[in-house]
Amino acid sequence: MARVIGNAADFYRLRVMRVDESDPLEFEWREDILYRRPPEEDVDEYELWRVEAVHVDDEEDVTELGTFESAPAAHAWMTETLEDLAEMTKSEFEDTYFPADAVEDAAD
Repeated sequence: MARVIGNAADFYRLRVMRVDESDPLEFEWREDILYRRPPEEDVDEYELWRVEAVHVDDEEDVTELGTFESAPAAHAWMTETLEDLAEMTKSEFEDTYFPADAVEDAAD
């Protein structure tokens, strides 16, 4: 795949996504009850926040840039990264922020 020259902001947008890594709730089914409210769980300990780069032309082309334990930390890091997105070329941004295996996969 050929390297494209241009501002990184022309190719990528950043977003913060909330990820819940808790195990799915297990329902106790009984013949005499049609619906039972799931037990209350505190999922904050399983909650993660990811900063992702999304390709402008293909919303399915998403690269995870970082994972954080709180929304403020993820948003703060994304704000700093947005400055680089505005200043760097596409190649510089990919070399700096994309995991090495993601760049190799894109080249294949």
